[in-house]
Amino acid sequence: MLKATDLYCERDDRVLFQNLDLELSAGQVLQIQGSNGSGKSTLLRVLCGLNTDYRGTICWQGTPVDQVRADYCRGIFYLGHAAAIKKILSPVENLRWFCAMQGTVDEKAIKAALSESGLRGYDDIPCFMLSAGQQRRVSLARLHLSSARLWLLDEPFTALDHRGVGELESFLTAHVQSGGAVILTTHHPLQMACEVRVVNLDDLALPLETERDV
Repeated sequence: MLKATDLYCERDDRVLFQNLDLELSAGQVLQIQGSNGSGKSTLLRVLCGLNTDYRGTICWQGTPVDQVRADYCRGIFYLGHAAAIKKILSPVENLRWFCAMQGTVDEKAIKAALSESGLRGYDDIPCFMLSAGQQRRVSLARLHLSSARLWLLDEPFTALDHRGVGELESFLTAHVQSGGAVILTTHHPLQMACEVRVVNLDDLALPLETERDV
């Protein structure tokens, strides 16, 4: 599904990662680990096309992504570290906007997504009145409305309570078991009923001075 070869990225005179190879097929979960500032979020942004300041090759289903950009964008869903919702809008309004961007607004599907995300009864409340955990659930509800096979999730468990963490783990498991795939960053120890492969970016960092000396 996705293959990255010999990725290299630096920031502020420091190599975040180099010689990084990734390969992900349907039914797999890849967890990106590393200390704060190691480049986890940067890597996800590189993989989803939001950051082009890197070297290396990224292929989607065997073809470089720059040759199949439209197909690639349709095939992935990226969820950043921030909730990325309009707080003046209600959960329903936020999801309507998301669905409109996808081309179809299905009111029943939106209601179901909010219910499955634990937001029943909060549909029409402005998001600024919700807790941080509830705002995160609004953001995550978009996963229920996405047809993308590959999900790239940056710290998706942020602000969730213990129950929310378990529900999200089960949901991600169901997605990969139905033929999807997930790449995520998290400090949370995952407990999922499927194999989780781990890449630690701390093992791939190199001070820029060292690289230049070499």
